[in-house]
Formats: sequence, C-alpha cells, structure tokens
Amino acid sequence: MEKVTYSIENETGWITINRPEVRNAVDFHVMDQLDHYITEASKNEKVKILVIRGAGKQAFCAGGDLRAFSGLKTERQAHTMLSKMGEVLRHLFLFPKPTAALINGTAVGGGCEIAAACDIRIASANVKVGFLQGTLGITTGWGGGTYLMERVRKLDALDMLWSAGKLTAKQAADKGFLQYLIKDGDIQTECTKYLRRYTEHSVNVLKAYKQVYLRSLPLHEINKRVDEEIKTCAKLWESENHHHAVAAFFNNTN
Repeated sequence: MEKVTYSIENETGWITINRPEVRNAVDFHVMDQLDHYITEASKNEKVKILVIRGAGKQAFCAGGDLRAFSGLKTERQAHTMLSKMGEVLRHLFLFPKPTAALINGTAVGGGCEIAAACDIRIASANVKVGFLQGTLGITTGWGGGTYLMERVRKLDALDMLWSAGKLTAKQAADKGFLQYLIKDGDIQTECTKYLRRYTEHSVNVLKAYKQVYLRSLPLHEINKRVDEEIKTCAKLWESENHHHAVAAFFNNTN
C-alpha cells in the first residue's frame, strides 16, 4: 500500500497521506513521496490547485512518526530529519499555485505545520487542531512556527504555540487559522464546491496572483527564520526532557 497517493480530479491535485493506522504520521518515505508529488503537481498545467489531506476520518496528520524517528537521539541526527521535512514544507509554501489543507480529522504537531504551509485551511467542523510539540519538550521543527506567523496574527500564533493545546475548529477559525468549516455532506465534495471559486478561473491567473503574494513576502528572511527554527528544534530534540516525554508517550500508548 502506498503511503502517499496522488490523483487529479476537477482540476485539483489531491495528495493523500495514506497511513490511517498511525493517524497519517510522517516517516522518511512519506517525506520523499510528498516532495515528489508536490513537484509533479507544480509542473502540471491541468492542476489549478493542490490539496493535501489525510486518509480516513480520524486524522489529517499526527505529525512525525515517533516510532520511525525513535532512533534519532542527537542534535545532528534530528537536524537531518527535520531539514528533510523542512524542505518539503518550503516547497509547499512556495508552490506556484494555490494550496489547501483539507483537515478531515485531528491535526496535531507536525500535521499543523503541514497545514500552516498551505495557503488556506478547510476543515470538518468537528475536528481539533493543535501545535502540541511543547508537550514533547520540543518546538515546531519543520518551519511551521514561521509559516503560522505569516498566516495569523502573531500574538494568536504565539498563543497556539505556547499553550501546546488543542483548539476546536471554531476556535481555530476565530484565530484565522481555518478559513472554511464543513458541517454537512461529503468532505471532498464540499471542499471541491468551495474551491470552485478558484478553479473556475484560468491557471495563469491563479499563478499570477500567487506570485503577487510571494513577491510581497520577505522570502530571504522567512527562509532564514525557518532554518533557525529547525536548528532550535534539533537542539531541544537532544534534551533529556524530550527523551523522557517520548518514553512517556510510548508507555501511554503500549
């Protein structure tokens, strides 16, 4: 079974993290496939918008797969992994056409970082989202904290990061993190209907406006902030606090 799938429907590229048995957690193979499909969609003129989603109904993405990364103990080991996914999210943030996260279930930790790298976030009205990294003794490590600061008011972003807690969909929408909540109906169908506001226009128009947006940003500064964010997380990854938190997580899930 492929850990990530890709399809094109209704002029929309759908990338699905397909690991529902582990709440669509990200491992190295998922990183490789995500980057491959993001690149493929960027070059396909038939794709007007790219949507990232998770398989099943329970989770959008639970972030990094702690079991897959359990062997990473040192700052250097962590930095290699964090940088790899950091590049994936950098490509997503700079994608030349509109991007959306379709949050079909709980999005926590790195799952929220993926969502923050997208231009817009659409969610089922009953989901919960949260940057829970602080509960594991680390910070956002894929650049998500930096991207969050570009998506919502900075003090709201700090509140989400400092609290390391879960928000309801309504609370996240009130902070500006979620742009549209789906209350009824099939989530993909309703998402497609919402995105038709974009896809009814030519891909060249959509690309031109994305460039207007990207040109408005201090991209060199953003890239530098992402690099510093990754370095900070890597340092904290090596700490006893993080290792104890991971051990406690495994004890609670066994």
